[in-house]
Amino acid sequence: MDIFLLFLGFFFVLLGIVGAFLPVLPGPLTGWIGLLILHLTKIIPMDWTFLGITLGVALLIWGLDYVIPAWGTKKFGGSKYGIWGTVFGLIVGIIFLGPLGIIIGPFVGAFAGEMLHDSTDSSKAIKAAFGSFIGFIFSTGLKFMISIIFVGLYITKFWEFKDLFF
Repeated sequence: MDIFLLFLGFFFVLLGIVGAFLPVLPGPLTGWIGLLILHLTKIIPMDWTFLGITLGVALLIWGLDYVIPAWGTKKFGGSKYGIWGTVFGLIVGIIFLGPLGIIIGPFVGAFAGEMLHDSTDSSKAIKAAFGSFIGFIFSTGLKFMISIIFVGLYITKFWEFKDLFF
C-alpha cells in the first residue's frame, strides 16, 4: 500500500506542475495533495508543521492567482472597469476558449472594461489590457515555481526514507 501511495503522491505533485498552466487544476494545491499523500504512508512520519506551512503557501498562491491579473491591470493605469473586465474576461475566456481563454480572456476583458469606461481612449485600454497579460504571466510563473518546489520537497522527503520503501 505504501508503494501505491508513493506513486500516487508523486503523480499529484507532477499534476501540480500541469495545474500551474491549466485553470481547471489549482496547481500548488494539487501538488500539496501529493505531499499529504506521501505523509499518509506508514514510512514517512506525519509532519504537521511541514504540511501546515506548505498548505498555507498553496492557499496563498491559489488566492493570489485570482488577484494578480487584476492588480496588473490597475498598475498599468486601468480603472475599476478594467479590473472587473479582467476578472469577467478570465471567466468567460475559460468557459468559451478553454486554456487559450486564460491568456485572451483577461486581455480582452480589461480592454472592453476600459472602453466601457472611456470609449475615446483606446491607448489607455490597450495599456490596461497589457497589464492584465503581464499579471497573468507573473501569476502563472509563481504557480509554476511553487509547484516545482513542491516536487523538490516530495523528492527530498522520499530520499530521506528511500531505504525503508524498497
